[in-house]
Amino acid sequence: HCNFEFDLCGWKQDENDDFDWNLRTSSTGKTGTGPTTDHTLQEPNGHYIFIKSSFLQLPGQKARISSPVLSKRNKDCKVCGGVVLIFYYHMHGSRIGSLIVYQRTTEKQENILFNLTGSQGNFWQRKVVILAGDGDKDFQVVFEGIAGNGPKDGIALDDLTLSSEC
Repeated sequence: HCNFEFDLCGWKQDENDDFDWNLRTSSTGKTGTGPTTDHTLQEPNGHYIFIKSSFLQLPGQKARISSPVLSKRNKDCKVCGGVVLIFYYHMHGSRIGSLIVYQRTTEKQENILFNLTGSQGNFWQRKVVILAGDGDKDFQVVFEGIAGNGPKDGIALDDLTLSSEC
């Protein structure tokens, strides 16, 4: 489980992207860019990760962050149809980009688990995803944010949880 209150919890910025997800609080952000509170604490000084469209990013540029490598070799990881990923997202703005979640094997094969484009409302939303079974291959979860062309538009993530058995 990662609530981003202290650090990125082992999640790493991908090297094959154009910019990074940033750890931030609402109290340090500008008005109109992102959520007014984090999801965990529901306070302006709570932390989450965030990308925003700006003059520094061109529309279509990508920011990617990946989980630590997870092992499907643990027999408990295969119960109940697979590994569950729960996360909260906030996507608000008239010209917002996209949020895509991938499951990536250690051989770099990627499978899209979730793909969302456009404004989803000015509030945190919960999403539950069942990760695909692929034998005993180790894997990672990758969150990809794609910049839109609205200077105040942004995508935020908080409270990322994976089944503890893995």
